[in-house]
Amino acid sequence: MTKKVLVVDDDPDVRLFNITVIEECGYSALEAENGEEGLAKVKQERPDLVLLDVLMPRQSGIRLYRELKTDPALKQIRVVLLSGIAEKTFLRSQKALTEFGGAAVPEPEHYLEKPVEPEKLARTLKQILG
Repeated sequence: MTKKVLVVDDDPDVRLFNITVIEECGYSALEAENGEEGLAKVKQERPDLVLLDVLMPRQSGIRLYRELKTDPALKQIRVVLLSGIAEKTFLRSQKALTEFGGAAVPEPEHYLEKPVEPEKLARTLKQILG
C-alpha cells in the first residue's frame, strides 16, 4: 500500500512543489491549506507523514503540531516541519505555549527551512518513510 503524505501549507505554489516531490518519490499526496483543514484531513485520512508549514491562517502549524503531538490517537503520526521561520523561533513558541498551561511537546524530528531543495526534501521523505 502506498504511503500517504499530507501537505499542510497556505501557499498553493509551495503545496504544488511539495506534492510533486512526494509523488516523484512514489508516495501518495494529500493537501490542506491551513491547520484547521489539516487536522480534519489527519483524522479522516490517517497519513503516514505530515509535511507542515508553521505560519498559516486558521490554526497555525504551531498549534497543529502541538495538537498532533499531545493527542494520544495522533501522536504516532510523523511530522516534518517545513517553514520560512527559523527552528529556534518555532521552539521558543512551543516553550511559550507550554508555559501558558499547554502540554509539553517533543521537539520536531525533522525541521526544514524554506526554500528547501527538492533533493533534500526527497531524502528526508525516504529517510522517514523508506
